[in-house]
Amino acid sequence: MNSTRFRMPARRLTTVATATVLAAGPAALAGAGAAHATGAQGHASAVVLRTGLDVNLLDKTVHVPLAVALNEVQAPRSARQTALTATLDGVDGGRPFSVLAAEAADATATVTDGKAEASTRLTHAKVHVPGLPLLSLIEIEGVTSEAVCEAGRTPTASSNLLGALTVLGKKVTVTAGGPTDVKVPGVGEVRLDLSKNATSSRTAAATALELTVSVNPLKLGVADVEGTLTLAKATCEAPAAPAASQSPADEVEPQGGPVEEAGLAETGGSSVTPYLLGGALALLVAGAGAVVVARRRG
Repeated sequence: MNSTRFRMPARRLTTVATATVLAAGPAALAGAGAAHATGAQGHASAVVLRTGLDVNLLDKTVHVPLAVALNEVQAPRSARQTALTATLDGVDGGRPFSVLAAEAADATATVTDGKAEASTRLTHAKVHVPGLPLLSLIEIEGVTSEAVCEAGRTPTASSNLLGALTVLGKKVTVTAGGPTDVKVPGVGEVRLDLSKNATSSRTAAATALELTVSVNPLKLGVADVEGTLTLAKATCEAPAAPAASQSPADEVEPQGGPVEEAGLAETGGSSVTPYLLGGALALLVAGAGAVVVARRRG
């Protein structure tokens, strides 16, 4: 079985990354044009599970941020991940803690000429948080999401909930019309948003489920968990549309005609225009001077 294990915290990695960005200052600014070019190629990303939870253990004497991303992929380079479990170290007395287990968990992101697309699929999955080792935060029969962005076409985003959904041991029916609140006395509460899809002229984002979590079993302070959890998200940005090619007729320049019309009057000038104007002005001044001298001599 494929699995992903996360070690927390990772402060040193954050410090090194920050120092690298600061040291790169001018070079990073100089490379801004290249970053824009990447957008012209299109972009796609997909993730099966992402958590942004704060876990406080033993009456908040131990604080552990629970930041987990399972099967997160990005393209221009096409990618696919199919890990089925995600575990976390450091929150269960030194033992690996299982955050998610699934029968199928798939994330794919692809960018080709003129098209970017991403998709996710999660089936028969259970999500757990610290403090509730025996009771699942959420159980899902299946969710999918898909985002497709094609140059010159309207992007599309879609997500679906397949089958039953159980939250904190309760069977739940959710709708796309608004959030659904699930409260279990002595355990906690969860707010669910179903099928959060959004599109713009070039981008699309589809999220099957987004949960806002607040769990404190029996308010004993053993594990107080708060934050957000996202399941099955796919995003894309369309590649830039190819520039319209000119026909041979468009490339033919008019022949003949007065110089004024074919030159400055038509184009509005060029990089050599100041020199041409300067030369003409000098000739004009010289000619005027010659006329004055000729009249005096006469």
